[in-house]
Amino acid sequence: MSNNGGHGAGVRTALVIGGGVAGPVTALALRRAGITATVHEAYPSAADGVGAWLGLAPNGLAGLAAVGADAAVRAIGQPVPGVVMADGAGNRLAGFGGFPELPATLTMPRDRLFRALTDHAVAEGVRFAYGKRLVAAEETPDGVTAHFADGTSATGDILIGADGIRSTVRTVIAPQAPAPEYGGVLSFGGYAAADSGVETEPGAMHFAFGRAFMGYWRGPDKRLIWFAGLPTDTPPGPAELAQVPAAEWLTRLRELYAGHVPGEQLLRHTGPDELMVVGRMERMPSVPHWHRGRMVLVGDAVHAPSSSSGQGASLAIESAVELARCLRDLPTPDEAFAAYEALRRPRVEAIGLHAAAVNKVKAGKGEHAPVFPAPEEMFRPLHFHRIEWEEKVRAGVTP
Repeated sequence: MSNNGGHGAGVRTALVIGGGVAGPVTALALRRAGITATVHEAYPSAADGVGAWLGLAPNGLAGLAAVGADAAVRAIGQPVPGVVMADGAGNRLAGFGGFPELPATLTMPRDRLFRALTDHAVAEGVRFAYGKRLVAAEETPDGVTAHFADGTSATGDILIGADGIRSTVRTVIAPQAPAPEYGGVLSFGGYAAADSGVETEPGAMHFAFGRAFMGYWRGPDKRLIWFAGLPTDTPPGPAELAQVPAAEWLTRLRELYAGHVPGEQLLRHTGPDELMVVGRMERMPSVPHWHRGRMVLVGDAVHAPSSSSGQGASLAIESAVELARCLRDLPTPDEAFAAYEALRRPRVEAIGLHAAAVNKVKAGKGEHAPVFPAPEEMFRPLHFHRIEWEEKVRAGVTP
């Protein structure tokens, strides 16, 4: 895809730290803006293996379309346009078939999205460097130098932290930035047998609220894919989580979801080998400083909204595209970063706060039957949001 101008901020090269969702999309967007970006990923290779599933909403797909990556992701995603909300006794509360003028939300395993975005970026000429765990970054007269754990370094005009909720770049930019906030719930996912007896509406994601929350839908292989939470005030760390056998977690979940419709049934038809231990449900509280000098944050590194939002990947994609527009059109990195923050902060923080409220419900610390607006009203400001790539960003922009 050709770019349309570029170098507005005098930026020709960028170091992108992190190769998840935000990293490849940022590099693609920068390339379209005329800026050469190299993605530095801490792990030795692109993500592989089975992981938790995620949803990519229509606004996220629109962001991918702006950088030509939407077709690559549509090829791996399962369309799930509808939503059905119910209580834990099986009573339907609301339904929504999706906006007919928008593409359907797609669901997919997280690692398959990482791989699709990486493969597409590589095909477009983006360079990836693996085994590059950032340990320090410093501004130099010519730009920013990143230092990696393997003893190597790299220099670019700017450095972009796309390194997730435990961002190293965030600690460099703002050492006093808050840590990720635990939402009171350990997250799990799994696969229940196709013949579990649980009914689903075609193309619909089901949400069942009650004493405990569960979401589920029917996957491409007809098995039921579900996600659920185990409320706990004192969550174990990743190492402790890994030491608990899957069968033990399953027992605890079955106890919690006894009497829940359809949680009890889904868990009864899920074996230990079909359980995914996702870990602590977390979000980023408001980060006071998104950028400093020639360094800036994007995606979960600065605005992870927690999985309750259904918007984490989509917001990361939006921010990557918006950041590239600002760097394309404004004269200095500082002005570009300030405009990017002004354009993005209100939206991502509002979505994050709403997700935090939902987390309280899931943790048993909020209303058992949350009052939702009509689904159309709830999803419209999320799904219709568009970043107009061709529009010029003005200095001193406000939301």
